[in-house]
Amino acid sequence: MTATTPAPTAAENARPPQRRGSTAGEALNLAALTLFKLADGLINPKLVLSWLLSALGAPAGVVGALVPVREAGALLPQLALAPRIRAARQRKRFWALGAALQGVAALGIGLAALTLEGLAAGLVILALLALLAVARAVCSVSHKDMLARTVAEDRRGRITGRAASLGAAAVLVFGGLLASGILPLTPTAIAGAALVAGLAWLGAAATALALNEPADAPRGGGRTHGLRELIAPLRSDRQLGRFVLARALLTPTAFALPFLVMLSHTGDGGTGLGSLGPLVIAAGIASIASGWIWGHLADRSSRKALALGGALAAIALAAAAATGAPTGGLGGIAGAVLAVAAAQTGYEGVRTGRKIYLTNMADDDRRALYTALSNTAIGAVLLLGGGLGLVADLAGLPVLLGLLSAVTAGGAALAWTLPEAEGRA
Repeated sequence: MTATTPAPTAAENARPPQRRGSTAGEALNLAALTLFKLADGLINPKLVLSWLLSALGAPAGVVGALVPVREAGALLPQLALAPRIRAARQRKRFWALGAALQGVAALGIGLAALTLEGLAAGLVILALLALLAVARAVCSVSHKDMLARTVAEDRRGRITGRAASLGAAAVLVFGGLLASGILPLTPTAIAGAALVAGLAWLGAAATALALNEPADAPRGGGRTHGLRELIAPLRSDRQLGRFVLARALLTPTAFALPFLVMLSHTGDGGTGLGSLGPLVIAAGIASIASGWIWGHLADRSSRKALALGGALAAIALAAAAATGAPTGGLGGIAGAVLAVAAAQTGYEGVRTGRKIYLTNMADDDRRALYTALSNTAIGAVLLLGGGLGLVADLAGLPVLLGLLSAVTAGGAALAWTLPEAEGRA
C-alpha cells in the first residue's frame, strides 16, 4: 500500500461486528443457505435431471454427461476466480451473483423442459447446467469469506448444519409428494420443480445482499498473482496441504452412495428399483437428523467432525462390502436402508467439517484462495472417480466398496491428526 493510499484503520482491520454474534447476520445467512440447498435438491443432476432428460428422450450420452459437467464446472474454475474475489471489498456480492446466475440457469432448464424434446432438450439443458456449475464455483469461493465476515466463529457450524437440515427437509417433502402421487411424476411436474429452484436461488441472492458485511480494503491492494504464486500455499502451508490430502482421501463419501444403491438392486434379483423410494427417504432423514449434530460438533472442533464423519462412512462401506461379498446384496431393504443412512450421515459430517475447518483455519486475506486451491484439487480427484464404474464391473461392487472404505478410513485417520482450526482465523 502506498503512502498516498489511506490505510485501513484499526477498527477496519479488527473482526467485523457480525463475527461477535449478530442475530441478523445469522438469520440472513441461514435463510440464504437454506434457499440455496432447497434449490440444489430440486435440480439434483444425479437423480432429478437424469430422470427428466430420460423422460424427454435425450440420448444416453447427454444424460451421462450431466454429473461430470456439474462437478467439474463447479470445482475446476475456482483457482482462476479466487484472485478477483480476494481483491473485492465484499464477498457477498459475488455469492449473490453466483446464486442469481444459478437461478437464471434453473429457470432456463424449466422452460427448456416445457418446450423442447429429444436431443435439443438435452443439449440446451446440458449447456444451462454448465452455466449453473460455473456460477456455483463463484458461490463456493466466496461463501466461506461471506460466512466468516458475518457470523461469529462459534456459530458458523450451527448455521451450516441447520441450513443443511432445513434444505434436506424441504427436498424430502418434494420426494414424498412424488412418491405419494400427490405430485405426478411427469416432465411437466419436474420442469415446475426446476422453476421453483430458480426462484429459490434468486431469493437466496436477494437475501445475501441484505447482509451487513464490512467493506474492508483488500490486503496487498488486491493485486493479482501468477499461477505459481497461487499454488504456492500447497507447499508452504503444511496445514493446508495435509487438509487437502485428508479431504481427497475422504472423497469416497461423496460418490459411494450410488454404488450402495446398485448393490441393493443387484441383491434383489434385479427387481430392487421399488426400494429406491425408501433409500431416498433414508438419505433425506439422515441428512436432516445429522446436520444439526455435525454443526454443533464442528463449532467445537471441525477437525473432529471431519474425522468422525469419515470414520462412520468407512464403517458403513466396510459393512456393506462384508455383507455383499457372500450374499450379493445388502440383506434386503432393511440392510440397504441402514447402509445408506449411515453412509449419508458420515458424508454430512465430512461436508460440514471440511467447510468449517477451512473457514476457521484461514484468515480473510487467504480464505478465498485456500478454498479455490482445495476445491480445484478435489475437482480433479472427483474426475478420476469417474473410472470407478470400471472397477465395479471388473472386480464387483463389494470389492469396490471395500477399497473405498479403506481409502476413507485413511482420510479419517489423517483428519484426526490435523491441528485444531478454531480460534486461528
